[in-house]
Amino acid sequence: MRVLLTGATGFIGSHVAAALLARGHEVIAAGRHPSRDPRMGFVPADFAHDTEKAAWVARLKGVDIVVNAAGIFRSHGDTSFAAVHDAAPRALFAACAGAGVHYVVQVSALGADAGARTAFHASKKAADDALAASPLAGCIVQPSLVYGADGASARMFRMLAAMPVGVQLGSAQQMVQPVHIDDVTAAIVTLVEQGAMAQRGARGGMGNEVRRLALVGPDAMPFVAYLRALRIAMGLGAWRLPVLRLPDWLARGLAQVGEVLPGSPLDRDALDMLARGNTADAAPLAALLGRQPRAVRDFIVQPEATRHQAQLDWLLPLLRLSIAAVWIWTAIVSAGLYPVADSHTLLIRTGVPPMLAPLMLYGASALDLAFGAATLAWPRRNRRWLWLAQIALIAFYSIVIAWRLPEFLLHPYGPISKNLPMLAALWMLYELEKPSWNT
Repeated sequence: MRVLLTGATGFIGSHVAAALLARGHEVIAAGRHPSRDPRMGFVPADFAHDTEKAAWVARLKGVDIVVNAAGIFRSHGDTSFAAVHDAAPRALFAACAGAGVHYVVQVSALGADAGARTAFHASKKAADDALAASPLAGCIVQPSLVYGADGASARMFRMLAAMPVGVQLGSAQQMVQPVHIDDVTAAIVTLVEQGAMAQRGARGGMGNEVRRLALVGPDAMPFVAYLRALRIAMGLGAWRLPVLRLPDWLARGLAQVGEVLPGSPLDRDALDMLARGNTADAAPLAALLGRQPRAVRDFIVQPEATRHQAQLDWLLPLLRLSIAAVWIWTAIVSAGLYPVADSHTLLIRTGVPPMLAPLMLYGASALDLAFGAATLAWPRRNRRWLWLAQIALIAFYSIVIAWRLPEFLLHPYGPISKNLPMLAALWMLYELEKPSWNT
């Protein structure tokens, strides 16, 4: 079959594309950027702007089935829920009806129903309803939380599970029913192939047969219990995860702050969706697959490597924060909290001319402050040079002080020897942020 797949570079879409190709189907990705897989065809498409039927007609030439896996979690600029989740899919469905594509798999979300309260769910529901009212046949799949080793949300949940304290945002029970990406993929591929068989059997006259299918695992549980289950699967022990339960007003405040932080997964809509709950009957999915979907306890297949990565995901930001605090506090102390006259005396003893002592003192303070700010703000792709610069400066300071101010080598507080773990930490950051040769 020839399958037009939107969202092919996304988490769910990329897994579906690989599975369809493995089954021998031809996959045409429709999106802003082509896939790295050379086996996949590509047609340029932009869900933020392609909201008219005419934009999609030519892209559907020769297509048997459409799988719409395009989606966003947060609106930004002209990439809005209204366009990406509603208007563009409506245009795509209308073009399908006119182009003879009679079967569509629409990847929606659990909660996109009459009780939808957020823009995310409401926009998904609008497109689902449009498909159900069209002359097309198909299936609207509604996943709960989807777990995959390469999923960004799953990585975040593993990190939360690996931390020494769990956090519950608000008083709601926050029920979830996680499903593995392999089961989601298998369900969509099965629906595609069943839809194609039905389309051929009906000889072009399938009629409007759109059903809804919840994609959920066998275990419904509170979100904190999900974190505990992941923690057990990583070999950390659930009993070591005490839970800090934040009151509703504080959870809402944190969600408001999250809305203005770039890349933050937390906002008020996310909190509302979590509070509402995310569960359904797993029997229909089990019937489709011919087996039970994977349980949470079986999600993680490499516990030791997964555990180490999850721990690094929260320990490395903590290390960066502590290094930034050292630089910023050093800048503040040097600029005036420590007696300036004493600082000048130390500088002169290291060989700085008296006239240049003020310039060197405040210049060094400014450099320390710049290092602290850059440690917090620089993007990952530029930070390796930052770590090398900090290593060089600390090494220079240590050598000069050991040479010209040797009494600090024997100081009981170890102001020079404590630079060794600082250097080791910076070198660790330098090595761990080394780009892969495969990228």
